[in-house]
Amino acid sequence: MTLEITSAETESEISATYLVVKQLRPHLDQETYVQMVQSLIRTEGLKLIVVVERETVLAVASYRIMNMLYCGKILYVDDLVVDVQARSKGIGSMLLASLRQEGRSLGCSEVQLISRVTREQAHRFYYREGFGIECFHFRSRIP
Repeated sequence: MTLEITSAETESEISATYLVVKQLRPHLDQETYVQMVQSLIRTEGLKLIVVVERETVLAVASYRIMNMLYCGKILYVDDLVVDVQARSKGIGSMLLASLRQEGRSLGCSEVQLISRVTREQAHRFYYREGFGIECFHFRSRIP
């Protein structure tokens, strides 16, 4: 298995990540997803990295650099998704290692992310990768 980590920046590259991201974000259709990612790239500095094998997307991570009053500069992971058929092969660890290296090179103090409470398999993965739970993430819909 020859894996390559690359970025997704163009409309076609972003579109190629959709089928993997849809596994985490099934509420998004492809057109909406591509438009949202392009907007977030322009307005929020979002970046996408992709693990590919022979032009097949196996995993996607989207992230941005943020400055927080309580901890300084961080690399915030919006989404990290490994295709269901490619899990438990070290690909998620490979993506996180790349994200940590990117954060280090940009002077970030840590990597942060949120994970829905029901995603127990993801939680086990993040624990194995050295993450810990430090806070509650509260949310309230605006009527």
